[in-house]
Amino acid sequence: MPKMTCDDLAKNIARLQPDLAPIDVARLCLMILNQCENTHDLDSESDLVRAWKSACFRLDAAADQHAAVADELDKMCADGPIQFSPDQLWTLLRAVKVQSQLLELYTEYPAFA
Repeated sequence: MPKMTCDDLAKNIARLQPDLAPIDVARLCLMILNQCENTHDLDSESDLVRAWKSACFRLDAAADQHAAVADELDKMCADGPIQFSPDQLWTLLRAVKVQSQLLELYTEYPAFA
């Protein structure tokens, strides 16, 4: 049996979650393929569903974390230029970490931050 292509995977994801926008299908394809060592592992419906659920969970968690940090940064910057307190520096460091985690979701390489 031939290896699953990105197009095959996209069709399967669209079948599993028909309300997804094409860009979200593409994101999930990229995340699943980056986490999958062998695309033959996705031939089984149960393995495909497990990989899809895992990718959806990771994407949702990263999006929630990103939104929370973005909100913190917006609040911190609302007052204009200030001298940073230790808590604000930690907020900035968390923002960098969240951004590196998002990059890691879309690449096969760990992002060091």
